[in-house]
Amino acid sequence: MLKWWAVLLTSAAIAASTQQVAAQQAAAQRPGSPNPGDWPAFGNDPGGSQYSPLDQINTKTVSGLKPAWTHRSGDVSTRDSATGATALEAVPIHVNDMLYYCTPFNRVFALDPQTGKEKWVFDPHTGKDGAKPLIDTPRKAGICRSVAYWEAKESTGAACEKRIFKADINGNVFAMDANTGAACSDFGAAKGHAGYVSHTDFDGRGTNDAAHGTTSGPVVIGDVLVTAAGARDSLTDANNGFIRGFDVRSGDLLWEFDPIPADHAHDTGAANVWSTMSADTERGLVFVPTTSPSPDHYGAKRTYDIPYADATVALNAKTGEPVWHYQAVHHDLFDFDLPGHALLVTISKDGQKVPVAIQPTKQGRMIVLNRDTGEPVFPIEETAVAASDLPGEVAAPTQPMPMLPEPVSRQMLTEGDMWGLTPYDRAACKKAFREMRYEGPYTLPAERGSIIFPFGGTNWGGVAFDPAHNLLIAKGQNMALRVKMVKNDNPAPNAPPYKAEPALFLGPFGAPCTPPPFGTITALDMDTGKVKWQVPLGQAKYLGITAPKFFNWGSPNIGGPMITGGGLVFIGASLDAKLRALDVTTGEELWQHALAAPGMAVPMTYMSGGKQYVVMAAGGNSRVTDDISDALMAFALPESNKPDAK
Repeated sequence: MLKWWAVLLTSAAIAASTQQVAAQQAAAQRPGSPNPGDWPAFGNDPGGSQYSPLDQINTKTVSGLKPAWTHRSGDVSTRDSATGATALEAVPIHVNDMLYYCTPFNRVFALDPQTGKEKWVFDPHTGKDGAKPLIDTPRKAGICRSVAYWEAKESTGAACEKRIFKADINGNVFAMDANTGAACSDFGAAKGHAGYVSHTDFDGRGTNDAAHGTTSGPVVIGDVLVTAAGARDSLTDANNGFIRGFDVRSGDLLWEFDPIPADHAHDTGAANVWSTMSADTERGLVFVPTTSPSPDHYGAKRTYDIPYADATVALNAKTGEPVWHYQAVHHDLFDFDLPGHALLVTISKDGQKVPVAIQPTKQGRMIVLNRDTGEPVFPIEETAVAASDLPGEVAAPTQPMPMLPEPVSRQMLTEGDMWGLTPYDRAACKKAFREMRYEGPYTLPAERGSIIFPFGGTNWGGVAFDPAHNLLIAKGQNMALRVKMVKNDNPAPNAPPYKAEPALFLGPFGAPCTPPPFGTITALDMDTGKVKWQVPLGQAKYLGITAPKFFNWGSPNIGGPMITGGGLVFIGASLDAKLRALDVTTGEELWQHALAAPGMAVPMTYMSGGKQYVVMAAGGNSRVTDDISDALMAFALPESNKPDAK
């Protein structure tokens, strides 16, 4: 029989071993950086786990976390400005002893990671030291979620052996020296524009559609740069959603993947990737989460099979050929784009280690696929859905419904669920509910209006995986979309006969008609697929009043969580402009701090000079709030609070 102290020692050893395995898994696929103190890609590792093994800041020390520095780029503007309203959704990367991030004005900053002071700034709109600008397009506000990093295996001391890549909303992807910020003149030179490549150099298969840009960063796998082209999904014949692979040095096109069947290249478009991507360096695969074909809500002219739309597609990183795919939505009429990358992680299930791709959805459900085969790891059932009442529309008779893991968002509404701040707006919401079409998940758009619910779910960056506890942490939303289909009596060329008028389902005073909590954060046990804990996320503010925390309203949110080896979940995302730290095993809030504006991105962490930092882009998002800023805020423990302090 073990003595009590032996039991404690054994438990401690097991815990230490688990943390060590987690750290090894997190560092295993780092691009050009084996250092566990780095954060070298959007989700840290190429698989996008949004996990770091760092544990200097932990459940015991987090209460002492304080602001360390704030960097302000100056790149912020309001709706009435010439450049348009900004949204700061950047997730910095830490590698090469620098912190790199992009701004809404198409610039890249390299910062000292300990002080936040600028090392260099890259701006394609203005020439450096009197040189000609790389591009002559007008500067306007746009979203940039991340940059990508690459370094040569062997160094000769030449320029651009370490590179930062940044995509923009005009379809360009720039390459710059990671040490100096100077444009890499070999990249794209063959196309006549040294320093960048452009999707506009290639046929997008669309008609009268110049939308090529992307809001999320490219992915580097080996010596291949993978980037996505955008599309205007309201058009019948939008640009096709090309994914292209370029040589990281020359910028030469290596391959392109078109999700639209070749024989329907000009019948529809889109099925593009607007969100983040992930990569499996061991298997040589890039995972792309595609969107709905165009136009979003009307599909009478695209009834043929488009298997790579609304699908998780695993592409061969060297050739661009699909290896396997799984379609999450058939004949999408709901705008149920796959909103975030598939997390490429190894879960523990039924006593086995299983390499999986976990695909989050707008419905708040997770599709868990075997990474080698694309087969579901948890059961998914084809569920019968209602028919369309729009002329000519033929809806898919069934849709895939994951039975497990359990959803992180509410799945059904009734008239009795309708909510409001007063009896007046509750009555208005009930009246609107009765007037619109609603039959549960996969309710089809209609001329009288319909309710798309659940809608939003996890969205981009909304999911992180903790290998130490086998937990998937997901933020969720319980918001509804109302969609009214309006007949277009005189449609322009390339426009559908019906146009969709979507809007959030809100009451007269701007509060959701759906019941709270409006935002949550949930832990899923990946062995059983069951919810381990769920708590409201943030505090909503309506009519100028922030609801007391005990109301448990939660908040609509943009962004997602980051997990650390210290047993913590860090998340901003909510409208109340706070960064929070939760206990990953219980959901208990252990720390919070006010931000300059809502942190509508994903936090990240790194180690520099012996100190762990947590960084959050606190710039808000002008689509959902007037509270915007240009602040990048870093937090760390004071010397007296560090675990090794004397």
